[in-house]
Amino acid sequence: MHVIGLTGGIGAGKSLVAEILKSLGARVVDADKVGHEVYAPGTEGFLAVVEAFGTEVVDANGQIDRAQLGAKVFGDASELEKLTAIVHPRIRQMVDDRIAAARRDPEVPVLVLEAAILLDSGWDAITDEVWVVVSDPVEIRRRLAEARGLSEAEVDARAAKQMSDEERRSRADVLVHNDGTSDELRLEVERLWRERVNP
Repeated sequence: MHVIGLTGGIGAGKSLVAEILKSLGARVVDADKVGHEVYAPGTEGFLAVVEAFGTEVVDANGQIDRAQLGAKVFGDASELEKLTAIVHPRIRQMVDDRIAAARRDPEVPVLVLEAAILLDSGWDAITDEVWVVVSDPVEIRRRLAEARGLSEAEVDARAAKQMSDEERRSRADVLVHNDGTSDELRLEVERLWRERVNP
C-alpha cells in the first residue's frame, strides 16, 4: 500500500485535494476528523481537555466547542502547547491504527493521510511521499473569509502558528498548485495521480 501524506497551510485546499484523491480510489484518513473523535464526550481526550481548559470549552450539547477552544489556544503559545500535548499523541495512535487496518485490506492500494500538522508532528515519517497544497495568500484569505467567516487578522494569527509555506515547500515531494478553478485543480491532481501513483 502506498501512503501519501497530504498537507498545506490553512485554506490552501487540502480537503478538496483529498476528496479528489478519494474519487480516484484512495482511502483518506483526515487527521482533523480523527481529532474530533479524540474530543468525543466521555473519552480520555475530552476529559483531559476539559480539565486543562475548563468547562467553558464545552457547549450546550456537551461537546467540545472547537471555536471556543481555538480562541483560547491560537493566541497563546503555552495554551497551544498544552492542547497539543493532550491531543496529538491520541490522534497519532488512532491514525496508526487506521493505517495498520488499511494495510491489511487488499482493496486499499493507496491511503492518503490528510493533516495540517503532518510535517510539524513528524508524521511524514509514516508516509511514502508528501504532497503539499499551495495557493496564493490573497486567494486563501478570500476563501477563508467566505467559507469560515475569518477576518484577515484571524487568518494571519492561525497561519503564524503553523509551519511556514516556505518550509512546507522545501519538504514536499510533490507541490499541488491550487490557484485556479476546482476543475483545474482536479486536472492537476489527476495528472499527479497518473504520474506518481496509478495503482
